[in-house]
Amino acid sequence: MELKDLLYIFLLLVILVEVSYVIYIMHSSRARSKNTAMYVDTSVLMDGRILEVAKTGFITADLIIPRSVIGELQLLADGSDSSKRTRARYGLDIAQKLKDCDNISVKILQDSGMPHENVDDRLLSLVKKYGGVICTIDYNLNKVAQVEGIGVVNINELSKNVRFLHLPGEIIKLDITQKGQEANQGVGYTSDGTMVVIENASKYIGKSMEVELVRALQTDAGKMMFAKLTPTSSSSKNNILKNSKHTSDTVIAKIKSSGRKMNHRNISNNSNRAREENKSSIVASKKATAKSSKQILSAVGGKSQKPKSISKKSTNTKTKEDILISLLEENQK
Repeated sequence: MELKDLLYIFLLLVILVEVSYVIYIMHSSRARSKNTAMYVDTSVLMDGRILEVAKTGFITADLIIPRSVIGELQLLADGSDSSKRTRARYGLDIAQKLKDCDNISVKILQDSGMPHENVDDRLLSLVKKYGGVICTIDYNLNKVAQVEGIGVVNINELSKNVRFLHLPGEIIKLDITQKGQEANQGVGYTSDGTMVVIENASKYIGKSMEVELVRALQTDAGKMMFAKLTPTSSSSKNNILKNSKHTSDTVIAKIKSSGRKMNHRNISNNSNRAREENKSSIVASKKATAKSSKQILSAVGGKSQKPKSISKKSTNTKTKEDILISLLEENQK
């Protein structure tokens, strides 16, 4: 064999190896794309959140919507249940919007016009036949697919894992590390790196304070939260002590003023009572004196006659005892 023939054979072998390698890559990519296809469930279309996920570009696999799923949505949209009818119509709109979305490839699989068997069973058989995963939020279908070894993409699990670590209303202990944009604000960070802006916390930088989360904000730049110091923090304690002291002083002052008023009322009541008792004793003594004078006059057998020498002025100035004594003396004469 000549050298030229050997070179031809070597070139043919190199070309054969390159062609076989290209065929292998194409076959593996097709198998990979087939295995990563996502078969969409009825519950996902009625939920509608898959459209927002698809718009972000996180879904790179082909979305496969079986015709049986569309048929089930059609049955529910024509049904008598108003709630299911509204949700089914919304699911049909989501399917159309997914087809119009540029960030994802959506295909309608013509498995059957209407679901002659359970749609969940149809999805499981399609995934077993063609490969791929099921996209669903149905809890029971999720469990059955896991038992049969079929992959499941659940939007509920996705939303649970990407939500805030802490929610508004929770009370956490936070290290205040720096000042905020406002003069009185302090800034801290949670364990997952979320920035928390705390009101009236600038003087506690470098300290660990207990804060109450008030509001959460999600933006394209990230997520952040707003909080306030709890009443158990030091500044709030001082305010509470001041307020309680002011309240106690006010209560004591009110008690003292009410005590003075009560004492004044008691004194006035006692004086009025004493006056009434004096009046009643004077009236009683007058009645007793008149009665005794009548008895004395009846005993001596004479009537009382006012002496002419005694004037009204003198009788007014004399006491009743003097008048009685003078009457007795005149009777004895």
